[in-house]
Amino acid sequence: MIRERNSAGLALARSEGRIGGRRKKLNPKMRLEIAESVLSGRKSAAEMARLYVVSQPAVSRIVAEHRRQPAER
Repeated sequence: MIRERNSAGLALARSEGRIGGRRKKLNPKMRLEIAESVLSGRKSAAEMARLYVVSQPAVSRIVAEHRRQPAER
């Protein structure tokens, strides 16, 4: 019964446009700046990680994601 009510509440929230989970620490503008800085060689991944207080693997994921996206920018 608890599971059914929980599922119904989540479904209602989703239908109202809300999503669950933790919020992103970096907005799209910050992510783009990190990717462009690292790819252009202006800053290292370690420097960008320290600047934005995120882990180096997070910076690597952002750069990899940026490389995979088609040139729609």
